[in-house]
Amino acid sequence: MAGGWSRDGAVSEQIEASISDELERMKARRQPTGESRTHCAECEEPIPEKRRAAIPGVKLCIDCQQERDGRAVQRGGINRRGSKDSQLK
Repeated sequence: MAGGWSRDGAVSEQIEASISDELERMKARRQPTGESRTHCAECEEPIPEKRRAAIPGVKLCIDCQQERDGRAVQRGGINRRGSKDSQLK
């Protein structure tokens, strides 16, 4: 489907590029390394053995990790489309 000044398939290419960028960002996230802690680095609660076995190098208990993951992270997005609709989102 042609849309204005864009060539055929441009929207699909933009979607694929956005997905690729997000996958690269997720792969680049720092993973825990080293030896797992037996107690959480933030609250000092014991970290279950199964969690330590599943995630080598884990430093936080489940509750502290969920709290940290729930925080909003500002990241610079690129408005690939440049249309008024995408700028309003």
